[in-house]
Parts: sequence; structure tokens; C-alpha cells
Amino acid sequence: MSIPENEFRLTITPDDPGASERVKRLRDLGIGDLPDPEFDELAHELTVLTGAPYAMVNFIDEEHQYFAGLAAPAPGGANQAMGVEEAPEVGREMDRDHGYCPHVVVRGKALVLGDVCDYPRFAGNPVVDKIGIRSYLGAPLIDDDGNTLGTVCVVDTETHDWGRPGLDIIKGMAAKVMDRIRERDALKRGDDPLQG
Repeated sequence: MSIPENEFRLTITPDDPGASERVKRLRDLGIGDLPDPEFDELAHELTVLTGAPYAMVNFIDEEHQYFAGLAAPAPGGANQAMGVEEAPEVGREMDRDHGYCPHVVVRGKALVLGDVCDYPRFAGNPVVDKIGIRSYLGAPLIDDDGNTLGTVCVVDTETHDWGRPGLDIIKGMAAKVMDRIRERDALKRGDDPLQG
């Protein structure tokens, strides 16, 4: 008996009971649905620190993921200088059932996949065939109230042995992004971020 593709994907992408609360908090913060130059810079910093060609600061609602921060290889010949040939085009929005960030959001913990094909649960994800993703490293963006707002992540079309250094880098960047979000929120409310 074969399982229809849409039912199979339901078993891959985890249920997300915190989505409504997360969307409300993101709206309150005014982030998560537009490109953000500061988050783009932090994503670029991640590509430099990890050597991965793609990095994102990702916010997730009930159906979509939005890369408010995105670093990706430039189209054309510049990719070969980074060791990436025919890099797939990555836009700012992706379905919730694509990729690994929804798992990080639901788990509330970092996820390290040196080779996604080593894990049957993750090898069948649509990004493997559509984009050619072979490795992933992501950490949650956890708000002070315990709600996971999104993720920071890096992906590559090659396998990686991320190890402890990779985990430290991605967790450090998640902390840095959350510091920026807290600073913006404090300024918006008229608080002194250095006092909190």
C-alpha cells in the first residue's frame, strides 16, 4: 500500500501547537515578514563563520517560512569562487513542510545534520530534491517568554562535519539575533535596552 505524497509529508513536518502565539508575537515585534538588512548581515556573517554557502534568519507561521535574513551565492560565475556550481535560487519564502527549521522550532533545540541522507526522517524532505540540500545546522530563536520565534540556520549542498564548533557558532548567532530583537523591542516600547 502506498501513502499519498501529501499524507507522507504530514508525518515529516511536526505539528506546531505554538504557531498562533508565535505569529502574534512576531506581529507585536514587527518582524518576520519583510527582508531585514541587519538580519541579512548576520546571515552573511554565518556563511563566513561556517563556510556554508547559504544562511538564513527564519521566522515561521502556520503555513510558511520567511527568511527575513538571507545570504546566498550570487547568480552566475561568482558561485564557482565559493565552490558552488549551479547554485539553486533560494527565495525569501518557503512552505512550512520544506526544510528542517520547523523541526527546530517545535523541538526548541538546535539540530545538526552533517548529511541529511543519513536520517530517513529528514532525507525525504522536499529540499533534498528541489534544492539539493545535503547538510543543515540550525538553532532556535527563543523569546524571553519561552516562545520560539524562528531559527538561524545554514545549509549546504555538500555534507559537513559541523561538530561542536558548528554547534557553538549557530547557538552564538541565535543569541546574537535574539539580543538584536530584544534591543529593538525595548526601543519600540521606549525602554532603555541597557537597563533591562
